[in-house]
Amino acid sequence: MGSAVADLVYWRDTRTSALVFTGIMVTLLSLLHFSIVSVGSYGALAVLGITITLRLGRKGLQALRRSDGANPFQAQLDADLPLSQEQLERLATQLSRDILAAAHTLRRLFLVEDLVDSIKFAFLFYILTYVGAVFNGLTLLILGKGGRGIQAKLPSAKAKPE
Repeated sequence: MGSAVADLVYWRDTRTSALVFTGIMVTLLSLLHFSIVSVGSYGALAVLGITITLRLGRKGLQALRRSDGANPFQAQLDADLPLSQEQLERLATQLSRDILAAAHTLRRLFLVEDLVDSIKFAFLFYILTYVGAVFNGLTLLILGKGGRGIQAKLPSAKAKPE
């Protein structure tokens, strides 16, 4: 076990351990009641809501001339991804291009490099919450119909003549 994981498990830093385990518990409880599509969409909407609000607040301060208006996430946007290009080339060149492109796009969208694109991205996740709700209903419908079909084929479920 790594030292960071051991620190979490043994509660050496109480605040960090409580935050991590609360997040895990909330995620598991959400997955118990909702589809994974809905949980993922609501989680992404929560992150986008926070980052867009911070970006708009910085723009508002710029309009009032109290701030330079720089992106509050510029340091994260400028940071290199933790995987080096050499490590990724060993795994697969094509896979590395796809991972870097996806990570760059997600970072750009979640950290609000372009406000319009991030709002479109939030709208996509908003629509996905409805898709997740529909799939929950469809799953119940399929299970209900399939269960009746299986029940009809069982000899013990057929009505016995009197």
